[in-house]
Formats: sequence, C-alpha cells, structure tokens
Amino acid sequence: MKISVERATLLKAVGQAQSVVERRNTIPILANVLIEAEGDTVSFRATDLDIEVVDKAAAMVERAGATTVNAVTLHEIVRKLPDGAMVQLTDDGTSGRLTVEAGRSNFSLATLPKEDFPVMASSEYTANFSAKAPVLRRLFDKSKFAISTEETRYYLNGVYMHVSEAEGGKVLRCVATDGHRLARIDAELPAGAEDLPGVIVPRKTVGELRKLLEDDETVVAVSVSETKVRFATPDITLTSKVIDGTFPDYTRVIPQGNTKKMEVDASEFAQAVDRVATVSSERSRAVKLSLSEDKLTLSVNAPDAGAAEEELVVAYGDEPLEIGFNAKYLLEIASQVDRENAVFMFNSSGDPTLMREGNDTSAVYVVMPMRV
Repeated sequence: MKISVERATLLKAVGQAQSVVERRNTIPILANVLIEAEGDTVSFRATDLDIEVVDKAAAMVERAGATTVNAVTLHEIVRKLPDGAMVQLTDDGTSGRLTVEAGRSNFSLATLPKEDFPVMASSEYTANFSAKAPVLRRLFDKSKFAISTEETRYYLNGVYMHVSEAEGGKVLRCVATDGHRLARIDAELPAGAEDLPGVIVPRKTVGELRKLLEDDETVVAVSVSETKVRFATPDITLTSKVIDGTFPDYTRVIPQGNTKKMEVDASEFAQAVDRVATVSSERSRAVKLSLSEDKLTLSVNAPDAGAAEEELVVAYGDEPLEIGFNAKYLLEIASQVDRENAVFMFNSSGDPTLMREGNDTSAVYVVMPMRV
C-alpha cells in the first residue's frame, strides 16, 4: 500500500477513528486503526467491539492495500506535522512496518495483520430515514446531560430514541434521565422513521455522534434495528450496539398538574444560581428558591462556609412557595434554553418541577426537588 494524503484531511479522519479506540484494552488489535486504500479514497476503521466508526478521505493511491497501525500513535504523529504537509503512508506488507513520511519527518510504525481486525457483523435494519444534522444535534445535545452514570442502572446509561405521540401527531423523541432529572426532546418525524423500534443509544455513542453533526448542511442517514443503530454521512459511518434493556415508562414522571407558573430570563437565572452556589458545600449544592409575587429569591446557606442570597424579577402570580434544588441540576437545565425565557411549572415543595422554553413544548425538562 502506498498513499499520499493532505495533513488536514488525514488528521480529521484519524481523529474521528482514534477517539473510538479504548485506551486500556487487553486485545492489541483493538488499539489499532484499519487503513484500507482503494481507487482514490482511503478509509480508516476503528472499533471497541461496541462502536465501529469508518471514516473515508480523499487520497492519491499509488498502490492499493490495507494494514492496521496504532490509532493513537498515528493521530499524535499527524497532529504534530506542519500544516499543509503532504503525508505519505507506505506499507510493503512484508516488513510489518508502516512508514509515515512528511517533508523531512520519517516514522516507522509497527503493524498487525489486517485479517485479525474485527469487523462488526452487519444487521438487518428495520427503519431507515434521513435527518438534517441540526435536528439530530438538538435531539441529542439537549437530552444527553441527563444520562445516568450509574453502572447498576445500565438501561439509563444512554438516550432513548423512539417514536411517540405528541399534541400535533407523531414525533421522533429522545429521552434521558438519571432519576433526579429528565429531558424529553421532540422533533418532527422524518419519513421512513414510522417503524423505528425504540432503542437506547449508549452515552459513548452519543458523544461520538456529535462529531458527525458539526456541519449544518449535512444530511445524516439513520438506520435502526433491535440491536444496532447506524448514523452515516457521505464521509463517516458510525455503527453502534444499543443498550440491551428496557427504558422505564418516563411519562409517569412528567408532572401534568403543575399550575404555579414562573417565567424568568434563562441566562440571568443561570448566572444567579451559579453565583449563590459558590458558597455552598460541594456535597449538597442545594439552592433554595423562594417565590412571592413577581419576585424570586435564590439563597444558599452553608453553615461552614457562609451564606448567599440574590433577588431576581420574575413573572409569578401564585401563592408564595419555597423549594430547593441541586444547583448543578438547575444550571444544566437552564443552559439548555435557547430562547430568552425559561418557564418553570411548580406544584409544591415536594413535587417534581417542570421546565420548558417559553411556550415551546417540544423540549421539556423535569427536575426533582431537594430538602433545604
């Protein structure tokens, strides 16, 4: 194999591949990226046996072929090469070495046989649809903060993507929860997604997927089966196993009868929470919200560190209410708001609180209160 690739192109392709590779693994081949050159493209394939990513790049292929080399090492080398350099990758197949040349730099890297590289078994996808990158980005970006990190409740370690009913008809919905807070985000149902089986997309996959969704013009082809999900752009294909478990009935958690409505400027609210939380003891991080007519008082009382208080002007016309929340949860939810106003719907100091952006019901957040 002998190919020449422009450094920026190579860096992007190898970067995507190497981020999938697990740093600590016991199977040497899994630390490698499979490089396959044919025609005028080169593809880089990496896997951790749960996720597989294939990244294609344009290249001048003098001699077609394939080999595998350590993904992290190759990425580090390409990253440190000068901008605009032409990088030549040569593998003669007999020496067990891949030569990386650029300008006056020359590296020789150990390779492993391409036959040893595991290829993810293909799946029969039951639903295939296309969606614009910004649509998928919104669905996953706004829900991923609520993914649980508790390994014991593994079925919460991802985003539940499924078809659901909303006021205007069927929607493509993503939900994540860790038991303390919940995010439910809806988008218009794309054509072809009607038969989508509900799948839990793992946290690592959600993180890797973000890299495919940077460009607003990109159209992503999504394929889903009971066991796998695949996201493909013209250059990158990301295939992942889904979490084998049943996502709980989240609709029971979303409060329906919350009538006490507070409207507040989202960024002002987030900044105020952040300021008063400065003095709170790290462990509890509890912030108390005291509501009276058109006024919100945020306060933190940490006996060992001090106390803080801040007032905000809000739109609120119900009876006075005091309720406490984990500051981190409030900040994460407030930072999801793209519009100016965040609307909080309360019931009592012991019940879950609902939050949405203005009158938009396509993004709904629930947060559990704390005793303060």
